[in-house]
Amino acid sequence: MNLTLLTLLTYSVGLVLIGLWIGRRVGTTGAFFVAGRQLGPVLLFSTVLAANIGAGSTVGAAGLGYRDGLSAWWWVGSAGIGTLVLAIWIGPRIWRIAQAKNLYTVGDYLELRYGKSVRAVIAILLWIGTLAILAGQLIAVAWVLNVVAGVPKLVGCLIGGGVMTIYFTAGGLLTSAWVNLVELVVLVLGFAIAVPWVVMDAGGWSALQAAAPTGQDYFGFWEGGRSGWVYLALLAPAFVVSPGLLQKVYGAKDERTVRWGVGVSGAALLVFALFPPLLGMFARVYDPGLANPELALPTVLMAGLPVALGGIGLAAVFSAEISSADAILFMLSTSLSEDLYRRFVRPNASDIQVLRVARGAAIGGGALGIGLAIVLPSVIGSLSIFYSLLGVSLFVPIVAGLYTRRPGVPEAMAAIMGGVVVAVALRLIGVSAAGFWNVYTWALLASGVMFVTVFLMRRPSTASSKP
Repeated sequence: MNLTLLTLLTYSVGLVLIGLWIGRRVGTTGAFFVAGRQLGPVLLFSTVLAANIGAGSTVGAAGLGYRDGLSAWWWVGSAGIGTLVLAIWIGPRIWRIAQAKNLYTVGDYLELRYGKSVRAVIAILLWIGTLAILAGQLIAVAWVLNVVAGVPKLVGCLIGGGVMTIYFTAGGLLTSAWVNLVELVVLVLGFAIAVPWVVMDAGGWSALQAAAPTGQDYFGFWEGGRSGWVYLALLAPAFVVSPGLLQKVYGAKDERTVRWGVGVSGAALLVFALFPPLLGMFARVYDPGLANPELALPTVLMAGLPVALGGIGLAAVFSAEISSADAILFMLSTSLSEDLYRRFVRPNASDIQVLRVARGAAIGGGALGIGLAIVLPSVIGSLSIFYSLLGVSLFVPIVAGLYTRRPGVPEAMAAIMGGVVVAVALRLIGVSAAGFWNVYTWALLASGVMFVTVFLMRRPSTASSKP
């Protein structure tokens, strides 16, 4: 066993022990789902940022940088823009509703605003899409361990999935918030060391220019290859209405915490967005012929850094994937236990029974995510499934519901089904995801058009179905 792998395994054990220790304090659904609504600005900032910096933001973004160049900034940059919108616009408003109505999940909000049928449909869609993004995080963990020590993908997925499942199951959001703080410190330290060191070791900007591929605008910021500002349509809406992020917002102790904690994390994402693409681009100096671009980040950290520093850099990447994966388990477990079990299966369930189901759902979701990760081939491919479903199904109903009470169940269902059907149909007939008018913009537009059309058709008799 080499030193880097030993470091990662020791670090993994440490995360599990922290989670188990904090989890001793969690004995109610309020603590598990929303951390007792006591998260301050620092913990909210760390848990939101850690959730947003995952496989796509590190391994995936570096792979895009390796393939397409500087325009890969928009993969993480679009998430940062969406997070800022959440902080300024959506977050404070939905926090007030959650506080007043004692909401635990986005499903609670959707039922309050539209009805239980909308809640059920979204819960099912989330389970389908969320498993794909969980798989993406675990694929990235497997790539890291494969490059470090030749660990097979199957074993890498089991290690990553096991770590996050154990510590999240112990204490839910409260455990995640504290473990995420540790992971974020390691992540920031790792990238702060790795980027300048790799740039100097590789020979600087001139060496990168010499290694850049010909025939494409590799150093263009707005667009290059298949990357660019078009990622806004795919990613920004998803980060505005992500159930995992909204439910973290529910855990804030006050409205000011929402604005500062989420807002600073969004600003930090805009800065961080440059680092993985740069590392991916410099990977071309070390290996210009990678068969799998998603190996660019672990490759450059191993080739461009001394062993000890490379271990810190890889621990940072490992932190990113695990912290984002626990946010996915958060969505899975709370959605199944609160939105399906307590609402439809056993309405009279006790708090302890719901908590047991939430923990069981986390274990089951972790196992399913591991299985899917073994089957799916790439990080970006699996994440795209989730982001497209999330944005086109949730954005219009959630945002419209916050600002008008007149539309009801028919409008919400039309928006959800319209967006999802158009997205799936366009993907099946081969419509490109590139350019401004891509699969995701058409699907979002279809969702909005269906919402407005049904509202206008029902307008003479429209009355809000919920207060």
